[in-house]
Amino acid sequence: MKSDAVRGHLDGLLLAVLEPGPLHGYAIITAVQQRSGGVLDLRTGTIYPALQRLERLGLLSSDWETAGGRRRRRYALTDAGRRALAGERDSWHAFTSAIDAVLNPTRPLGTGG
Repeated sequence: MKSDAVRGHLDGLLLAVLEPGPLHGYAIITAVQQRSGGVLDLRTGTIYPALQRLERLGLLSSDWETAGGRRRRRYALTDAGRRALAGERDSWHAFTSAIDAVLNPTRPLGTGG
């Protein structure tokens, strides 16, 4: 899927895959890819600036871990990040309901698929 399709939703995707617990960058990319059934394939050049921005905003925290003799940064949701994720989910549901109502005008708004 084109990266343009993810634009505007990247923050929510990153926050969602970090909800179960801390992950390092490559594991975040893998989690998004697995959860999307391989449809979403994020690049490191896309996620690392976003992770750093989310950390500056206080939605993520990070620390360093050593695994297999290599140091890597692990990211985790903060309480503010959990609240932001809830807001992202609410916004996503409202957005998809509105789009569905336009694409499927015979179905009343909010009745789902």
